[in-house]
Amino acid sequence: MTGHINRDVILEQHVRLFRGAMGAKFLFMDDNARPHRANIVDECLQSEDITRMDWPAYSTDLNSIEHVWDMLGRRIAARQPPPTCLPELRRALLDEWCNISQD
Repeated sequence: MTGHINRDVILEQHVRLFRGAMGAKFLFMDDNARPHRANIVDECLQSEDITRMDWPAYSTDLNSIEHVWDMLGRRIAARQPPPTCLPELRRALLDEWCNISQD
């Protein structure tokens, strides 16, 4: 992903609309990945008046999605037989994602 893709696909098509529905209490959370911190992304967030939550450079304790990615990775790695192509991987990820407990 690039900063341009992040802005065009994620921010403009999803985050901006969700922020509009949530109103002033909306707080945007992403991580410090390079595409998320590109100048073009910062400019888009500022122009849309979207407040971004500040995160330490890397902290899995504060960023719970990192635990989810780890769990998904372990579940996919444990599959027998493992996915052998992109469509199989997508199906496996979606299946595992839907099986994550809400507790």
